[in-house]
Amino acid sequence: MAILKCSGLTKSFGRVTALEAVDLEVESGRIVGLLGPNGSGKTTLIKLANGLLAPGSGEILVGGKKPGTETKKLISFLPERQCLPDWMSARDLMGFYADFYDDFDRAAAEEMLKRLELDTGKKLKHLSKGSREKVQLIMVMARRAKLYLLDEPIGGVDPAARDYILETIISNYNPEASVIISTHLIADVERVLDDVVFLNKGRVALASSADDLRERHGKSVDMVFREVFKC
Repeated sequence: MAILKCSGLTKSFGRVTALEAVDLEVESGRIVGLLGPNGSGKTTLIKLANGLLAPGSGEILVGGKKPGTETKKLISFLPERQCLPDWMSARDLMGFYADFYDDFDRAAAEEMLKRLELDTGKKLKHLSKGSREKVQLIMVMARRAKLYLLDEPIGGVDPAARDYILETIISNYNPEASVIISTHLIADVERVLDDVVFLNKGRVALASSADDLRERHGKSVDMVFREVFKC
């Protein structure tokens, strides 16, 4: 069974259609790139899957269920913007996540923070922006979820930080789960992707395994993306 399934999924904000008639299935055990330019509907799709928005029409299912209380147990969500309370420390956050999520692996979180050489007792407001973002990612990836929804995890960070973030993702997610990475920075994430979904103006323009796409076009995913979305 697909961990995520969309059927005719449509969402509008007033007169603006963010997603239109999206049909999509994501199988378990895959790392999927949700790719498209800004305004293509990537964040809207992720928010619908996470139950933060309701569909206008059509259906979205996570683990065979409509997004709600039960599906939140399956999903670990990284929002586009850093949203952790800045008065908390990484140590505080581990306690909070352990209390709130049954699937939180504190030992895994501690190991990732140790590799980061970060003072876990220091309040987030005293950390750099990059360090705060890494701490938030560690909290998300330390859960043993079935579906990881990562909205622009490498946007706005330097190349070295991007490498750290991608390594953290591929080294720590539950291999029986799926990861959806929303981004427009294709070249940076292409090496970790199993499948790709191109969104364009709220519609699925292309969905394929990354290997099939490269073989079919004789080009990298990034080059195909540039052709699909060229001005």
